Amino acid sequence: MGGRGYDARVRRAELHGEAIERFRVSEFEPAYVALSAAGALEERADRARAQLVDCRLCPRVCGVNRLQGETRFCRTGAQARVSSAFAHHGEEDCLRGARGSGTIFFSFCNLRCVFCQNADISHAGQGTEVSSGEIAATMLGLQQAGCHNINLVTPSHVVPQLLEATALAARAGLHLPLVYNTNAYDRVETLRLLDGVVDIYMPDAKFSGEGSARRLSKARDYPEVARAAIVEMHRQVGPLSFGPDGLARRGVLVRHLVMPGHTDDSAATMRFLASVSEDTWVNVMAQYGPANLVPTARKGTALRYAEIARRPQRLEIEAVFAAATAAGLWRFDAR
Repeated sequence: MGGRGYDARVRRAELHGEAIERFRVSEFEPAYVALSAAGALEERADRARAQLVDCRLCPRVCGVNRLQGETRFCRTGAQARVSSAFAHHGEEDCLRGARGSGTIFFSFCNLRCVFCQNADISHAGQGTEVSSGEIAATMLGLQQAGCHNINLVTPSHVVPQLLEATALAARAGLHLPLVYNTNAYDRVETLRLLDGVVDIYMPDAKFSGEGSARRLSKARDYPEVARAAIVEMHRQVGPLSFGPDGLARRGVLVRHLVMPGHTDDSAATMRFLASVSEDTWVNVMAQYGPANLVPTARKGTALRYAEIARRPQRLEIEAVFAAATAAGLWRFDAR
């Protein structure tokens, strides 16, 4: 193997090692520990739960009373629904380590991505309603199992429940970094409730164009919302930093899924990320496949979304990396 693509991959691997060394911290305490000790975590949870009366937690601003069981876009009421919780060994190396990332998958979502790889969870809502106490017990169980962090997947619509659970778990001895693993369709006002609670923000950066966002994720305002959210995340926790073991401790880690035929959109996304901080850690993900396309009752999805009914080509993936480095980004996931 050789050529320009190989040379670029070697250079990215070199930069990966440099990035870990330059952003290493010797001491770490999860952000929520201080809030818990001051008694402020429960107050934060109360403020968030009060918003369920007229829900505006996410950009859908549905305005329903979730405490009375009313639901709309996210189809979630007063209690969160959990699909699964386990030590995840398929996450980024800096999260999974040797013992896995303690991952909790929440059901439903505030987007409707037609290419969602977890449609049974995010679209169909596979899972079981649980109390905040049960979520706290799950967090503590994952810690007991040796996981390196608590990884909250698709949390945007259940922030009050997560704050309640974290308050309970912190009082019982939770001391792992908290990862907010989100599609980035988050309101800044809601993210501010998490300031001093979340250690690692892991947002997607899906689209820069309104047309693609509307057609493929059913949210025309996704680009502006996600950009504002990522700026707020950086304000709270800064660039991704690592402990002596090479595992992430605090900061922002952005995921970008390369879509076929969308390299110009991807390039715009990389320029935006670099404008926020050239030290942004980015995982350029190449695993998209048309098998993920969500079926519809009216017409075959591959026919409705023919432009993404193929895998991205290697040249497209390399073009996204080239755009990222041209924008000034240099910290990439090793894979």
